[in-house]
Amino acid sequence: MSTTRLNKYIASSGLCSRRKADELIESGVVMVNGKKVTELGYGVQAKDKVFVNGKMIHPVKHEYYRFYKPAGYITTSDDEKGRKTIYDLLPENLHHLKPVGRLDRESTGLIILTNDGDLINELTHPSAKVPKLYKVSINGKITQDDINKMYKGIEIEQNKTAYAQVDVLDFDNNSTTMEILLYQGLNRQIRKMFEILGYEVVTLKRIQHATLTLEGLKRGEFKPIKPGQIKDLKNFLNRISSK
Repeated sequence: MSTTRLNKYIASSGLCSRRKADELIESGVVMVNGKKVTELGYGVQAKDKVFVNGKMIHPVKHEYYRFYKPAGYITTSDDEKGRKTIYDLLPENLHHLKPVGRLDRESTGLIILTNDGDLINELTHPSAKVPKLYKVSINGKITQDDINKMYKGIEIEQNKTAYAQVDVLDFDNNSTTMEILLYQGLNRQIRKMFEILGYEVVTLKRIQHATLTLEGLKRGEFKPIKPGQIKDLKNFLNRISSK
């Protein structure tokens, strides 16, 4: 009978990534058939009963969706302040899916939704440096000096330096529209960079995350990601992780 590594089994339940599963195993909160297991690499079979923090878990089928977030919604499943969330726009049968990264309330664009903990970790872990592309409009005409500053890095918080590659699409004295490429995921990174430089962000839309884009999506719409697209995404992540 085939066995599955315990961390993979836990990750396949959608609870967390394999890396986080290893931490849970080592911390002693995982039990298999009533026995505490702290051994990394422990193998489990389909008939085994696995508990994490006293709750039984089961492998689930992984689901993947693209969602075009409109402005006015926050990227969370629950908000203590009572603000509208993206889950107000999604049917209940998708409420178990988690967003890959976040967009602030007034930002729009692509959000990947999934229950694949490993994929979430691969796309968001700081060491991964997964590219994300945004279309941004600001008030005023950006200077080449400020574009250079964004490329070289701007300290947006103490000990936090943000970097961005800027490609100007259109500008005049009143506004600039550009594409901005990020390899980080710092909170409100683009807005903070422009605020420090003295500009105000008028619109901010994520148009691509790794290999996935907004193509074919209307604002507020969601669609399943095709198996071929998931395969391309995972191949891309494998390539950049091996560099």
